Amino acid sequence: MKKFMLILIAIAMALPVTAQSAVYDIDPEHSDFGFSVKHMVIANVKGTFQKIEGTLEFNDNNKLTAASAVIAAESIYTKIEKRDNHLRSPDFFDVAKYPNITFKTTSVEYSGPGKLTITGDITIRDVAREITLTGETLGPVKDPWGNTRMGFNASGTLNRKDFGLLWNKVLETGGLLVGDMVELIIEGEGILRQ
Repeated sequence: MKKFMLILIAIAMALPVTAQSAVYDIDPEHSDFGFSVKHMVIANVKGTFQKIEGTLEFNDNNKLTAASAVIAAESIYTKIEKRDNHLRSPDFFDVAKYPNITFKTTSVEYSGPGKLTITGDITIRDVAREITLTGETLGPVKDPWGNTRMGFNASGTLNRKDFGLLWNKVLETGGLLVGDMVELIIEGEGILRQ
């Protein structure tokens, strides 16, 4: 039995050590999940979701390998309370029924130092669609309190109608009050999990 245990230990020591991912928790105080959508055909309305949590995984070369996020739909903020309440209603996000927007990567490809293309599934109102984002990662750096941080940003577009966000009004000029295409603008930091 002793000989058998020694053989097992020798085999285990001979096996290659697999690299572990470095997991960073998204820092909600320094992260922003923003959007921009055409308003009355002539301007863009911008807003953010103010409650976000999630993780970023990086390999030994500080390259992003996976990301996931949960965004609280009720935390939408566009500077106008009446509009925010309408966006929370069943006409749009229906936050009472669908409280979260989620994202999870399916692939990450780098085109240069820090430059990447992220493909993943975004789920809004329980409808999942693939989205492609382009962006970059920056870091790692140590903050003044000894935490290791990575920076990230990404952007992409989606059609809100693909997720059942159909409400609109026709203008006298024939255009629509709210555009269909929504630009996502994501920026933030992750803190290395201890």
